[in-house]
Amino acid sequence: MNRNPWRGEGSERGSGTVLAAGLGMVVILAMSMSLLLAQSAVMASQAAASADLAALAAADALRGVSAGEPCTVAAAVAARHEARLLTCTEGGDLSVEVRTQLRASTVLGSAAGRARAGPPP
Repeated sequence: MNRNPWRGEGSERGSGTVLAAGLGMVVILAMSMSLLLAQSAVMASQAAASADLAALAAADALRGVSAGEPCTVAAAVAARHEARLLTCTEGGDLSVEVRTQLRASTVLGSAAGRARAGPPP
């Protein structure tokens, strides 16, 4: 009886290739997810920075240190940092609270930041 070891039941020829391809896909998927999360973290940091700077500029305008309307100044500063001003609230104690959102977005959505500037509460 002449049997070919590469044919028939229980043949595992090519299974290493399938396993390597599967592992390669898992590695690519894991790297893609970690890059998406890293990009989201960077964008969240940029959104927070734009909110901080917009709030500080608006608080300076509210106190009279710089010229302009506080919310207009905050919108201009946010625009220079590729963000848009969502809300701008002037407090009675010479404080300003702003929320910004980056114009760019990822698959996971766009990043938003919130900041308050003025005297301590």
